[in-house]
Amino acid sequence: MNAAATQKHPAGWTIAQWQAAYRDGAQPEGLLAGHVAAPDDVEDNAWIRRVDRAQLDEQLDGLRLLLAAAGGDISRLPLYGVPFAIKDNIDAAGWPTTAACPEFAYTPQEDATVVRRLRAAGAILIGKTNLDQFATGLVGTRSPHGAVANTFDPAYVSGGSSSGSASVVARGIAAFSLGTDTAGSGRVPAGFNNIVGLKPTKGWLSTAGVVPACRTLDCVSIFALTVDDADKVAQVAGGYDDADPYSRPMPVGASLPWPKAPRLAVPASLEFFGDSQAAAVFDDAVRALRAEGAEVETIDFAPFSELAALLYQGPWVAERFAAVESLWKENPGAINPVVRGIVEQAANYTALDAFKAEYRRAELTRQIHRALEGFDALVVPTSPSIYTIAQLEADPVTLNSRLGVYTNFANLADLSALAVPAGMRADGLPSGITLIGLAWQDRALAQFGRQWQARRGLPLGATGMPLPTLAADGAPSADTVRVAVVGAHLTGMPLNHQLTSRHAVFVEKTATAGDYRLFALANTTPPKPGLVKMDSGAAIEVELWDVPVTAFGAFVAEIPAPLGIGTLELADGRLVKGFICEPRGLEGARDITAFGGWRAYLASLNAATC
Repeated sequence: MNAAATQKHPAGWTIAQWQAAYRDGAQPEGLLAGHVAAPDDVEDNAWIRRVDRAQLDEQLDGLRLLLAAAGGDISRLPLYGVPFAIKDNIDAAGWPTTAACPEFAYTPQEDATVVRRLRAAGAILIGKTNLDQFATGLVGTRSPHGAVANTFDPAYVSGGSSSGSASVVARGIAAFSLGTDTAGSGRVPAGFNNIVGLKPTKGWLSTAGVVPACRTLDCVSIFALTVDDADKVAQVAGGYDDADPYSRPMPVGASLPWPKAPRLAVPASLEFFGDSQAAAVFDDAVRALRAEGAEVETIDFAPFSELAALLYQGPWVAERFAAVESLWKENPGAINPVVRGIVEQAANYTALDAFKAEYRRAELTRQIHRALEGFDALVVPTSPSIYTIAQLEADPVTLNSRLGVYTNFANLADLSALAVPAGMRADGLPSGITLIGLAWQDRALAQFGRQWQARRGLPLGATGMPLPTLAADGAPSADTVRVAVVGAHLTGMPLNHQLTSRHAVFVEKTATAGDYRLFALANTTPPKPGLVKMDSGAAIEVELWDVPVTAFGAFVAEIPAPLGIGTLELADGRLVKGFICEPRGLEGARDITAFGGWRAYLASLNAATC
């Protein structure tokens, strides 16, 4: 058994590293024992409640049942034995939910939908985390349990409202955590703690069993050390839920893959409130995007800014008041004074104001969507600056508002977002960028974010541990069909436009298994080859392209007989869709297998005519 399998209290492991340890013989009982709260534990106010021995044993018993149902195959439980935490406005059966307000506490009998789905995949809940009370704030200081400190410098804020969830991931205590995001609470803490924050499209992750902040805008968010892990958790936790009236199914083919050289927008005018260090990190990130092949152009940010201001300077504060109305009537003193001051602004707005604001929200959203047409994503600083806890205590409203200038508009405009680490400031604090796309672009954002994180190569969170080498992303998105092309559709060939015009994306150059033969077909315009699987043959060069599901049928309709689309086996054993040829098409054809591919054959013809 290797060292990973015998380590008692692992910290900073990614999901893949947890899985590797279990495959090598480690047992959840041993690796998770260190997460049980002990009476003499030094207080860590990122937590509101830690798992106790009885709760852990109960989950481990359930895990054994899950494994038995999976036939003992750990790979069928994608989060087997992986420790996670949840923000304490998310329900877990038998655990008190407080939303950082002890007077509000209740003990649910059922898990929130997202928690249930994660536990069904084998994940183990190790605690509930601190937050800005009732998820109202972007700072992490508005809690009776105290301000959650930044994981790089305790004088600074951790960001909120999902402060504790970000902290325990950044320090490597939990492999991932759940937060919530209404105005940026799943993104700002990620930027301040050098981790990944995934804010999904509204309705993808159910909010059933979540204490609302603004029910029409709320999202359950995900914190992880890597984009790979955040995306993996979202695939498990996401999906339509009839118990959530705001849940909606992901449309088929909604997420188009990005081209190799994506087109990205950045605000024409950027505001950092005098923070030159934050500006320097963002400028460096934009230079890196351009150097890596992205086309970066500026756009007018005015409609984004106006919409962001509406969230707290408009009647949406009445939604926040709706969540705490009963407590406010019975015990207003139980509510944090800053939070209470915000929600009590609801009295300043009428129903007429609400409708007028909604009309303006729709108008601005239309302007924003038009501004993003032709772009793969908008890139913004995750936050324009960062402040000390003392600064926030002295000016809790103004500074909090500044932190939301690049986040507040996202849910109002029905956008998806992914916050990723960008680099370190001159003062040693982390800074991040956020990739923002239209609704349901979550997987495309993750695919690009994964590449970005690998290229930046920053240590994981505050652990100091290096980013592991990620396995090749071999599987296509559910919104695409991976197709092997062998002849006239290859890059630079006459029919390649039938792929690129349908937003197909090149994946890689590879080869078939060794039992295929390639033929130059007779009387075809433009010239085309035919690929046939036979008892003997050779590996034939092919290109893999991801074709959007919504365009696949039209692409296939243009393929003339005797060619068609079937299933090809690649040299590494993968099975993909690809071009095949009917036997009748081989009449008069020339066997060109010895050339190993269509390009080499055409090169031989050109050489012969020179």
